[in-house]
Amino acid sequence: MTIRVLIADDQGMVRTGFTVFLSTQPDIEVVGEAANGAEAVARVAELRPDVVLMDVRMPVMDGLEATRKITEGADPAPKVLILTTFDLDDYVYEALRAGASGFLLKDASAQQLAEAVRVVASGEALLAPSVTRRLIAEFARVGPHRPRGRLDDITERETEVLALIARGRSNQEIAEELVLSEQTVKTHVGRILAKLNLRDRAQAIVYAYETGLVRPGG
Repeated sequence: MTIRVLIADDQGMVRTGFTVFLSTQPDIEVVGEAANGAEAVARVAELRPDVVLMDVRMPVMDGLEATRKITEGADPAPKVLILTTFDLDDYVYEALRAGASGFLLKDASAQQLAEAVRVVASGEALLAPSVTRRLIAEFARVGPHRPRGRLDDITERETEVLALIARGRSNQEIAEELVLSEQTVKTHVGRILAKLNLRDRAQAIVYAYETGLVRPGG
């Protein structure tokens, strides 16, 4: 199955470079580009990509607002992979709340870029250790928020799985820790997302911290 990608960045050279990188991958197709957030929203509605590579700082509409509009407006919504530099780490928390599924440094290699697209397209969260540290620090600073669902809606086992997701564990690692099959873990993850009305693992991570299920440093 080919992953359809839209690239949103106000720098033409960045868009061209990413397009060239991704076009070498047999399972990825770049279906369009956008030079600002408003254009990205319009292009998503027109092209219906699976993944959007989204810069944060763009004219007309920034990447955070564009991410919010895209993830709320499209059904099904594409996964949004935020393009960032180290000095943009302040946007991590807000971007996740806006609906982003992960973050990628702009100086990533061609292979890292392609793998990042595949990871978020599959429904996984892409959070580098440096980004995760920043996210946890932000949760520690702002404290819990009112979540969109209730922990009472999921089972005790699903709660255990959710806590491990929030700590960055993969399905395989969760399976090993809880002595379950990987397929059983996938089933639990799917039920967690459905019951709590969460789009993907990135939102599940946010939810776990917002409810206090997992605490920074815990």
